[in-house]
Amino acid sequence: MPKLSAPARRALEHAGYTRLSQFCDVTEAELLTLHGMGPTAVAALRAALEENGLSFAG
Repeated sequence: MPKLSAPARRALEHAGYTRLSQFCDVTEAELLTLHGMGPTAVAALRAALEENGLSFAG
């Protein structure tokens, strides 16, 4: 997982996201609905996914 702000980390943990590969099943728009997630956190996740040959759903 990339380095994220505390609110973003809490939002993801609360939603049950613990592994980078889990984000392949969710869209960026869905992540943005989580309280604490914003464009910066989503961009960091997108970059981490791309570095590992993965991408968001959709």
